[in-house]
Amino acid sequence: MNAAAARRVLITGSATGLGLALARAFAAAGNTVFLTDISPDVTHAAALLSADTGRTVGSVVIDLAAEGASEQLAAQAADAMGGIDILVNNAVIRKMSPVAALGDADWDRAMEVNLSAPFRLIRSCLPGMQARGWGRIINMASVYSLIALAGRVDYVTTKHAMVGLTRTVALELAATRITCNAICPGLMATDSALARIDALAAEKNIGKDEATALFLSTRQPGGKFIPIETVTALALFLCGPQSEGINGAAIPVDNGWSFA
Repeated sequence: MNAAAARRVLITGSATGLGLALARAFAAAGNTVFLTDISPDVTHAAALLSADTGRTVGSVVIDLAAEGASEQLAAQAADAMGGIDILVNNAVIRKMSPVAALGDADWDRAMEVNLSAPFRLIRSCLPGMQARGWGRIINMASVYSLIALAGRVDYVTTKHAMVGLTRTVALELAATRITCNAICPGLMATDSALARIDALAAEKNIGKDEATALFLSTRQPGGKFIPIETVTALALFLCGPQSEGINGAAIPVDNGWSFA
């Protein structure tokens, strides 16, 4: 991507972690980005990104589980940027719990944020993309879109469904220049993962390096994190001119975890 092909990008769940890294990558490539998150930190993140890039970076604090939130977000982002060319559905929540202990409220909220919000945002953004004759939709799925794990029923279920949503939308758009793809990353060194390693170190009374090795040993083949830069580079490629024939893909970025 280059400045001549600059696009307008809406990224959900972008106050920290992968979402913010995606925003940085798209902005660095010359695009206009709009950040959103339930955390008020997204306002500060947008201001820092704007200062770093010299570009205007919009943001809004919003709870995607709230009624009408997705439609409100799409309208606000489109108004701020003059349209939405690229939608990145990255926001996610999860509650680690066995099936028997997961309450209805937690289940319903995960469905709203992880699955219904992406559907509604796609539905809201498509008319503008169709009118302009170009668009990209990237659904940030997960290695858990391809495999399962006990104790994460809300996350695994919604991430599996995300792939079904991706493929259905892709088929409906196959005759157009709009594509819809899913990226399925393994474990990255996000704040959430690092916090779990710190907790493991405290629980086992071991050093951070040992805790990291133990944490990764039951997950990532090779015992190493997936670089966030690998995921952001793939997202940029899927929005570039060489990606026209990639549509409806669920692309693992997991160092072999999903088929180990």
